[in-house]
Amino acid sequence: MGEEPEDDSMARKLDYLLRTVRPPGRQGEYSYQEVAEGIRELGIAISHTYVWQLRRGARTNPTKRHLEGLAAFFGVPVSYFFDDAVADQIERELGLVRALRDSNVRSVALRIADLTPASVDTVKEIVDRIRQIEGLPEDPAQDPAQEQNPPGQQRK
Repeated sequence: MGEEPEDDSMARKLDYLLRTVRPPGRQGEYSYQEVAEGIRELGIAISHTYVWQLRRGARTNPTKRHLEGLAAFFGVPVSYFFDDAVADQIERELGLVRALRDSNVRSVALRIADLTPASVDTVKEIVDRIRQIEGLPEDPAQDPAQEQNPPGQQRK
């Protein structure tokens, strides 16, 4: 399931959703069968093989209905698949949700929530400095390693 898609925007975006959006209470990603079944429950005919083909880039021109089904299943607007600005915003939001799954990250975020703006700025400066020491970009959205490592997992 974790194979890299060919260089196709649709495949990359679907791959991102499959790697990032998790079934409730489970660490692993949705299976192609689960995605297809969820979309069929919306009244849209689709097979798990077709979902796999879209993810791999073997099929590159899904129907409007298939895109609507994929968008509904993953809880994103259909424009996610067409508009790179929308996709970037959605992926930043999903990245935040993914990071907040880590109990340590969530604990830190909750602890700074009630601090004054000046104190929040100080914490941000400290975190930025630590990221610099570890060789990470200041903005985690620019960190390609973040895509491959779940929150809390060490980078190599």
